[in-house]
Amino acid sequence: MITCYLVEMGYRLLTTLILSMLVANRVSASKLFIPMDARHQTNHLKAYGIAFAALKEKKPVYWLLNYKGGSFVMDDTQELERLCTQRGVAYKKITNADYAVITKKIKDPHFNGEIIKLEKAPKIAVYTPLNKEPWDDAVTLALTYAEIPFDKLYASEVLAGGLDKYDWLHLHHEDFTGQYGKFWGQFRNASWYINDKNAAEAMAARNGFKKVSQMQLAVVKKIRGFVSAGGNLFAMCSATDTYDIALAAEGTDICDTPFDGDRMDPNAQSKLDFTKCFAFRDFVISTNPTEYEYSTIDNTNFRRIAKDSDYFTLVLFPAKFDPGAAMLCQNHTDTIKGFMGQTTAFRKEVIKPGVLIMGDLAKANEARYIHGEYGNGTWTFYGGHDPEDYQHMVNAAPTDLSHYPNSPGYRLILNNVLFPAAKKKFIQTVVLGDTSNVRPIKKNAEEPAHVQTFAERVTITPNPSKEELLITVTPVPGDVNEIKTVVIVTGAGTEVYSKKFHTEQVTVNLNDLPSGMFLIKVNGEFAGKVVKN
Repeated sequence: MITCYLVEMGYRLLTTLILSMLVANRVSASKLFIPMDARHQTNHLKAYGIAFAALKEKKPVYWLLNYKGGSFVMDDTQELERLCTQRGVAYKKITNADYAVITKKIKDPHFNGEIIKLEKAPKIAVYTPLNKEPWDDAVTLALTYAEIPFDKLYASEVLAGGLDKYDWLHLHHEDFTGQYGKFWGQFRNASWYINDKNAAEAMAARNGFKKVSQMQLAVVKKIRGFVSAGGNLFAMCSATDTYDIALAAEGTDICDTPFDGDRMDPNAQSKLDFTKCFAFRDFVISTNPTEYEYSTIDNTNFRRIAKDSDYFTLVLFPAKFDPGAAMLCQNHTDTIKGFMGQTTAFRKEVIKPGVLIMGDLAKANEARYIHGEYGNGTWTFYGGHDPEDYQHMVNAAPTDLSHYPNSPGYRLILNNVLFPAAKKKFIQTVVLGDTSNVRPIKKNAEEPAHVQTFAERVTITPNPSKEELLITVTPVPGDVNEIKTVVIVTGAGTEVYSKKFHTEQVTVNLNDLPSGMFLIKVNGEFAGKVVKN
């Protein structure tokens, strides 16, 4: 019996030791590291779904901007490990000490990186009709493949106030001008075209509108209110330019007889109001009902780029100073293969000053990926229809993303999905020579009152008659109230201006700077952006 007792005691001690070792191992490896570089990640797209799953469980996710392709770190749990294994996402368990080493590297002033805490899973809506003919849309495919939940809504829901509960909205391949996608010239006898037209007209009537174009304008204005209130808008292909065209044409009939039964306003072009647009200005609308094009915003008919040389380049933003832009450009490559659509890309000459160009093809003078702010919210426009189908044809089958789990083009879509999960620093943006574009630093209304940083007390105002900036500081008793240094850098971090001062107000002359967008640091703190035309 003594022998049995000793054996039993030994077994218990061994079991306790093993359990202790397992617990110790779990404690020592307390972080889950998901690499997002090209070498180590097996499924980039589903990795975003893992991050979203953690947020849904109210577990914070840390986005390591510009570190190994924009990697993710979160607290390690058996459930998250299981999801990674199940979905084929590469991960590594690391200790708190390991994470401290990574943090130290990212926080180094000489490393262009930043750590962004994602805290809340955004509520996502996709604007899409029940009948998606003649094709699917890339965002629905991306969300479904990444296993990120979303709701679908369309015009009636938006008009009824359905956007109020969402943080992020994607616009389907949509025509907000009321011209039914400009398919009339080629497909007016196709059953799907006839059905779509009838469905749109019936929906307009149910919502009290005589014309589809009037209903679409009302939808666009509702979406504008959603953005102004703090929502995040993402649009691709024809939903980008038709959104702005609809805003500019408010009160003007730009639809010819095949679309709404009467002639368009012969003076429509001169009546466009570009100040209402998010992204574009000075474009010319198409007045030919048979032309498969809306305006000169789109570069499709102007570009002469062969498929094998059709690549656009992402801008490398300084993550510590402009983390919002850096978040939207996270990728495992800075060169993305191009893809066409009804709206393939945006001609740079019609893009408004102050719009952030995040990806472009310089030799074609086009922007593919642009971003801006409106009110308390943001919008992002992405040209092209499907990042993994170069020229997606009408009635073509949807792309199977299981064949493209590491798609850089689709990663840009999913960057935008996670964008609302972070509390971002809003910074003032000014357009040189235009005081109407002064954008003060904004504060999240949900945040409690706090003591302003020095940068938040800085106001940057452009002189409308000269290429000058007036920089002032709102004084606070007992705090630093004088401007000591002003440094201006390019988006890539190259210093183009540096001067010392000892005053609460300075004037900075930008005559010698080329056209472009620049970042302004006052006393070493990032205080705003300036655009010079």
